[in-house]
Amino acid sequence: MTISQRNLLKPTLLALSVVGAGVMSMTSSAVSFEVGETKASVYGFAKLDAIYDRDNDLGNLAARPRILIDGQTGVDGNFDMHAYQSRLGFKTATPAAGSPLVTHVEVDWFDNVPEGGELRLRHAYGSWNNVLAGKTWTNFGSQLSRTPIIDFAPSPGQSKSGRKAQLRYTMGDFHVALENPEPHDFNNAVAVGFNPARGGYAVSQDNHAAMPDATLRYQTQAGDLHYSLSAVAHQLNVEGEKLNDDAMGWGINAAASYPMTPAFIVRGGLTYGDGIGEYMQNNPSAPGFLDGGEIETIEAWGANVGMSLKTGPGVVNLGYGVSNADMDDAVKAGLPGAAGANEKFEAVHLNYIWSPVKRVSYGVEAGYHTRKVADGRDGDALRIQGMAMYAF
Repeated sequence: MTISQRNLLKPTLLALSVVGAGVMSMTSSAVSFEVGETKASVYGFAKLDAIYDRDNDLGNLAARPRILIDGQTGVDGNFDMHAYQSRLGFKTATPAAGSPLVTHVEVDWFDNVPEGGELRLRHAYGSWNNVLAGKTWTNFGSQLSRTPIIDFAPSPGQSKSGRKAQLRYTMGDFHVALENPEPHDFNNAVAVGFNPARGGYAVSQDNHAAMPDATLRYQTQAGDLHYSLSAVAHQLNVEGEKLNDDAMGWGINAAASYPMTPAFIVRGGLTYGDGIGEYMQNNPSAPGFLDGGEIETIEAWGANVGMSLKTGPGVVNLGYGVSNADMDDAVKAGLPGAAGANEKFEAVHLNYIWSPVKRVSYGVEAGYHTRKVADGRDGDALRIQGMAMYAF
């Protein structure tokens, strides 16, 4: 690919990044100014989402445990509109002893899911001399495999599309971090039973964190191929009056993206782990479960693939993702509701996103989602979504 071709591709990539599951950088559209030696920028956007669920209400983002399965009934045809993904951010860069001192704070209004509407801290970190401290994207996995979608729920099976408090050190293409284990977060907690209606799990009240999560990522490029390899290790710990056990969970991820032509990009990723838990996006189940007072880890794997094609005034995006958890041991252990535990999520997204003028983006999307539980029952749901976004 020539330099001129890369320059043609940059606006396409920017348009893609604006709405891709939080994978965005609004710096180029920011309001910038200088105060002494500090360069600062304020950026953000107002975004309206209009959602129609043909089958059943999946919420303000596509909550796949809400998909109705065989034998379940609900109200078809649900419409909603919200502006909770609207965002506001602030960045600074100041020269400091030969290395730029960077700070970044960003918020949106997507807290209190599924209702939304409450202020949420997305990013709050500083970095200097290869050391980053604060809250930002987890160091496990990368953005490379993520096909832009309009729905705020990321495609299942990729690495975690979320942010964690962490201390990170960068050495060239290597990034190593200690991250907040968040033991009382539902997605990190050890299960003690399952909800047969939605397939989710009840958690132990004695989840405990004794050490931080450790993540390692290698990210580089070979020609036009961008790729990353990453790993995570974290401890699952339950400690109470009658319980005291721990187990190690781990996971690995590979992700890549490649521009086949200046207008056509392909991307994909693979994730696998035992006790990986939240580090795989939309993991159907917990990182582990309690069996007779001992923690048993749950194996899980996921994959996602997608493409983006620039056509007309915008970009067509098509993506597929799958996440799967091995629930056989939980079923054999006789955990309450285990036969109805979520075992597999799949999603297909097809959208068209275009910008009639700079800083204005519109999009339409069809999302097809499926849910399968441990006893083999399954269900599907179709979501149609449109968006209008105005950035500064």
